[in-house]
Amino acid sequence: MPGLLHPLHDGHAPIILQNAFQDAIDALEDWELGTDEPVIDVNEKRVAISTVFRRLWTCTDILPARTLDVIEDLLPLRSAEFKVGTSTYADAAYSLWQLCLQKRAASYEMRI
Repeated sequence: MPGLLHPLHDGHAPIILQNAFQDAIDALEDWELGTDEPVIDVNEKRVAISTVFRRLWTCTDILPARTLDVIEDLLPLRSAEFKVGTSTYADAAYSLWQLCLQKRAASYEMRI
């Protein structure tokens, strides 16, 4: 396998990436400002959560409703964009990646 994460196949993520996405969301929820970006274990490798979100920018798989509920809590201003049964990983991945960048910048600012 090249790189840290499995590639998508015709827009579809293997289950290991879907599970990593959920783990990344959980880590994002728990991320305290002033600390480094969380990393998760994927294939026995440590991967920054933003890397997981970036990998799924083009994933056409439909988000599970339970995952969508958490995403709506993390992105309340964008929650109207997400729909159960039609929203994909790609729909949420870019916004979650942006949130990671914002939190990373805010954490850095707190430390200087």
